[in-house]
Amino acid sequence: MSPAPSPVVWPAALTTRRLALRPVERADVPVIARLWTDPEVRRHLGGPVDSNVVRIREQRCVGARGVFAVARRADDAIVGLVSVEPDARDGRTEVSYQLLPEYWGHGYGGEAVAAAVDWARSNVTSRVPGVTALTQQANARSRRLLERLGATLVDSFVEWDEPQVLYAFPPLA
Repeated sequence: MSPAPSPVVWPAALTTRRLALRPVERADVPVIARLWTDPEVRRHLGGPVDSNVVRIREQRCVGARGVFAVARRADDAIVGLVSVEPDARDGRTEVSYQLLPEYWGHGYGGEAVAAAVDWARSNVTSRVPGVTALTQQANARSRRLLERLGATLVDSFVEWDEPQVLYAFPPLA
């Protein structure tokens, strides 16, 4: 019988040149809640989240393991949210992300996702078979971001009545 793998040690923060990915703090919650209710952010995520669900998420997101507020290092402005969590479909680690529309087009998404993927590949994938990201087939911006970061399309299927695409990131060399 082989020993159980040691538990993942979640980082206090991941940093890039311009960003800090850190656990969600109570003061971040109003901005994070915008991600769940903004029609533009939620266009490819099933639409704005119901207010009852938002209240539950607001209570659960503070300090949640694997959920990172994405903050600009220069002014601590919250630009989005990145999560690293087990994928229920196949046991891989899934990286998901959302950015507020006013921060789109500045490279923050790619920078944040790259940091989360790199961390996950170095710290989680020894326990699971890889790192993935899922998006709607219609979400061209997200697909381009994933492809720019080296992810490849590995599956497509219909879920939540919409065509979805699953991308996989290559393992570290």
